[in-house]
Order: sequence, then structure tokens, then C-alpha cells
Amino acid sequence: MNRHENGFGGSKAELVYGDGEYHVVRKGTFVVCAVTGANIPLEDLRYWHADRQEAYADAAAALKRELELRGQE
Repeated sequence: MNRHENGFGGSKAELVYGDGEYHVVRKGTFVVCAVTGANIPLEDLRYWHADRQEAYADAAAALKRELELRGQE
């Protein structure tokens, strides 16, 4: 269990992802990776897709999602 599970240490944030930045709609300490389901602390959030409004835990997760949608996985 990590610090973001079961309400310990934070809550899920709701964001609107833009090009190079995001805006907080609902305050929280983490978002969930669209590929892995892992909780991503906001201070560690570096990868997202603005058109899809999805967050990714890392570059590998972002690439995996892109390949899935292109039918190349």
C-alpha cells in the first residue's frame, strides 16, 4: 500500500490538461495513470495528453497508450 491509497496521505485531484500545463478543477494530491492505474503525486506529474485528458505515470506508459490507440501493440 502506498501513501495515496485508502485516503491516507491524500485524495484524488481532478485536472484539466492543456499543452504544457494543467489546471486544477478539484484539489487533491494525486491523479491516476490511464495505463497502469498507479497513483501519480501531482509533484511528480510530467506526462499527459491534452486531447485525451489522460495522465501517465512515465514516458513508457505514455508510449504504450499511443501504440495501443494506433493498433501497434
